[in-house]
Amino acid sequence: MAVYTEVSDEDLDAFVAGYDIGRVLSCKGIAEGVENSNYLLHTESGNFILTLYEKRVDPNDLPFFLGLMDHLAARGLGCPLPVHARSGATLGTLAGRPAAIVTFLEGQWVRRPTARHCGLLGEALAKMHLAGRDFGLRRPNALSMPSWRPLWQRSAARADEVSAGLGADIEAELALLERDWPKKDDLPFGVIHADLFPDNVFFLHDELSGLIDFYFACDDALAYDVAVCLNSWCFEQDLSFNLTKGRAFLAAYQAVRPLEPAEVEALPLLARGSALRFLLTRLYDWLNVPPGALVKPKDPLEYHRKLRFHRAIADASGYGLER
Repeated sequence: MAVYTEVSDEDLDAFVAGYDIGRVLSCKGIAEGVENSNYLLHTESGNFILTLYEKRVDPNDLPFFLGLMDHLAARGLGCPLPVHARSGATLGTLAGRPAAIVTFLEGQWVRRPTARHCGLLGEALAKMHLAGRDFGLRRPNALSMPSWRPLWQRSAARADEVSAGLGADIEAELALLERDWPKKDDLPFGVIHADLFPDNVFFLHDELSGLIDFYFACDDALAYDVAVCLNSWCFEQDLSFNLTKGRAFLAAYQAVRPLEPAEVEALPLLARGSALRFLLTRLYDWLNVPPGALVKPKDPLEYHRKLRFHRAIADASGYGLER
């Protein structure tokens, strides 16, 4: 993570005492992620993840995130389960931050996903979309298309420091997406993960064990979630698109939840939008590294390359979608 919130032993013991998970045996920071402070918490009852929600997370969104995990787990989806304190609450305060404890999900993420991994992901994503249909809470996507221009304006003056001509290219792409982006009634909407990168999907013995990190989850076009995964799972290290992985992912998704014709038609545009969204957030983070950062910000030019690929895709068959 970029910044830790340090927790004293005394404060941690007092916080954990409110749960029926025994005494703290150890607590170690996890140096991954960019939004929150995460700790591997080991108590007399086993292993858990302790999360302190940092300033970039709106505390008003936390009931949605934690409630969604409860909802999905109750419907059989593999994901961390929020631990309820004896008071019944899943959210408390620790070291001046909102904090929660969730169950530990066995497995690890894969650094180089294969077509098989992509297929398992497609099945799990479709199941998540179906399981979320009757979730009662709502949360608009804070990083949907209308947010991209304000985000871009925070980096526009310095974009060419990263790559010559990047500013003009982003400006032109943003204008096109603002003009052509699907309206809410154009596509099926529902709960999406919105950040399902490989490090948020765990595998155990080559089987998918669950999805983690629901802190960007929201209501948006379901096919936008599909586009995020095409970007994050189906490109190789040289940033070439792997059609075999795309085909495996999309076929497995469609076997559970077939895409509607409008979703199929919109997929190249949604993939462009997804690429721009991650380009913009990475660009901002690249230009604004906080003091004391423990993790180097991710290269925004990776998503500029992906964006250029999507511009050349005429229809969803370019991602391996079989008609």
